[in-house]
Amino acid sequence: MADSLNQDRIDTLAPTNHITLESPPADKRACIEYLLDLLVDAGRVENRETALQALLAREEETTTGVGMGIGIPHAQTDAVTQPSVAFARSDDGIDFGAMDDKPASLIFMILVPESGADDHLAILSTLSRALMHDEVRDDLYDAETPGDVQDVLKEAVA
Repeated sequence: MADSLNQDRIDTLAPTNHITLESPPADKRACIEYLLDLLVDAGRVENRETALQALLAREEETTTGVGMGIGIPHAQTDAVTQPSVAFARSDDGIDFGAMDDKPASLIFMILVPESGADDHLAILSTLSRALMHDEVRDDLYDAETPGDVQDVLKEAVA
């Protein structure tokens, strides 16, 4: 069984070069590509097109808008070398098809290797649980640096 998302793993899963406070493109696909490129630039993705297709296929299956202004596009693909999380904060929000019809302003992308089903579920569930708390979301909106975002995540999974 994979380790759950914990404080020590935040540095590995979501180093500061996976985190941007620049607003991503307002279109869902363009936002997904924007976050994917953070992971490509960090050397975590071996095949961008394969990773993109896995993410888009997941979007076709069911919404990754979880509500409360949160979007979590995610996929398992051998195009990624290790479990990775990217984060962006949208000023205007992006339609990720959430059941509450609210656009996503806090967007987390999770990519894990095809063999990482346990990691995928552990990261997704731990992150989702943490983001249900108003304080965590407020702190992410207030974060001024990528390091602040990391600190919020570390505190949230403590």
